[in-house]
Amino acid sequence: MRAVVTGGAGFLGSHLCDRLLAEGWEVLALDNLITGSESNVAHLSGNAKFRYEKKDVSEPLRVAGEVGYVFHFASPASPPDYLKFPIETLKVGSIATMHTLDLALEKKAKGSDKEAKEAKDTLDLVNRALALLRAGKPARLTERKKPGSTQPSTSGR
Repeated sequence: MRAVVTGGAGFLGSHLCDRLLAEGWEVLALDNLITGSESNVAHLSGNAKFRYEKKDVSEPLRVAGEVGYVFHFASPASPPDYLKFPIETLKVGSIATMHTLDLALEKKAKGSDKEAKEAKDTLDLVNRALALLRAGKPARLTERKKPGSTQPSTSGR
């Protein structure tokens, strides 16, 4: 089984990499190192089943080969980091989440079925609401459902 771990050089992500490798998995760790550190995964560099790539997961993800699971652990993880990297924190919580869901769907990875599609629909809904706000139109999320949809509609006033 092969897994992609975003935030793989962070505290939690690196421990997940350790655990997956101990169980015999192949692991691709992705991290842009704004709060993670290569030293967290340096001990894994000799493991043939481990690969690390410096990558900003807020950019589209291209991963060759099969992927069984995508674990999204990328994010600054403390209030001082949120203050130091506010835009990056917002992007990894929204755009990067969408990219990891896209990767999971593309690779037919576990957890990429109904839950991932619903999460992506929700992110799309939020993005439409943000676009309305940027255009100067108040946006509201209603509890009314679009015909044939399980997602609330977004409308400008």
